[in-house]
Amino acid sequence: MPTIKDVARRAGVSLGTASRVLSGGGNTSPKARSQVQAAAAELNYIANGPARSLRSTRTNVLGLLVSDIRNPFFSEIAHAAEREAMRLGYTVLLANANEDETQADEYLRIFASQRIDGLLLAPQGPASPQLESMLKSGLPVVLLNRLVEGLDAPSFATDNSQGVGLVLDWLQTRGHRDVAFVGGPNSISTGAERMAAYRAGRESHGINTDDAFIDAGDFLADGAERAMMRILERGKRPTAVFGANGPTTLGALRALRWVLGASEASRVEVVSFDDLEWFEFVSPAISAVRHDAAAIGTAGVTGLLELIAGQPVASQRISTTFIDRSV
Repeated sequence: MPTIKDVARRAGVSLGTASRVLSGGGNTSPKARSQVQAAAAELNYIANGPARSLRSTRTNVLGLLVSDIRNPFFSEIAHAAEREAMRLGYTVLLANANEDETQADEYLRIFASQRIDGLLLAPQGPASPQLESMLKSGLPVVLLNRLVEGLDAPSFATDNSQGVGLVLDWLQTRGHRDVAFVGGPNSISTGAERMAAYRAGRESHGINTDDAFIDAGDFLADGAERAMMRILERGKRPTAVFGANGPTTLGALRALRWVLGASEASRVEVVSFDDLEWFEFVSPAISAVRHDAAAIGTAGVTGLLELIAGQPVASQRISTTFIDRSV
């Protein structure tokens, strides 16, 4: 069974450096962190040997790592997952990645050292060595709303293609041709899938295929604001804007009002993939795709407990609905 000394030797770093990286401590360089994480994954090392040896003993505790707790969508997933877990006799330990891969890995290392029975995870991008190491250890893992290519773990996620299709139908009905699309990171499955579905459906819905109307942020409001500014700086004046998630829509709206002014910005119809509570109270109101975060959280817990029990679990796509506030 590999020890921390084995990891340090494989990574070519000191024992102290390996210890700080694996315990989530500071004062280590990005290069050292990468070397230690890769070595730990290669050796299938899990911190805290006693916890590892007790993995077969049930604790009725689940880990839950969400992408951004400030995003109401992930807050609702966490709330639903916690309620379902408690109903079934489990406690949930919640962690927030803040849309940051490094922070996500820090929490994965912490979870790996704890006696949790399984992990619910909304990933930040491709599988990191830390995540691959956890899967190799045999810890049951279920993905929530975001997928990781090549990762052998069931997922419970929104049907992004279906949701984007609802928006395209609505844009066509409203007669929009010059539409700005503010997407999310291509490294995250939801960003890639929504962008791909939008690109694929533009022409058949009579929407301008000029890619100067398209840009992407980081699924946070500030990044989306910068993306929308870049579109406007190209001289594009859309009649509608489609934001790829709730915070993205907020950032795009900020940019519109900053550049165009409140009066002219109000003549641009805004539609969102995510329905936030305040959308109905702005003028004009914002139409939106509503996906069932509660269903994803609940189904994720059910699937994880089936995995823990040794049962096969199939991935699921959850359908969306469209809230039309233009009428």
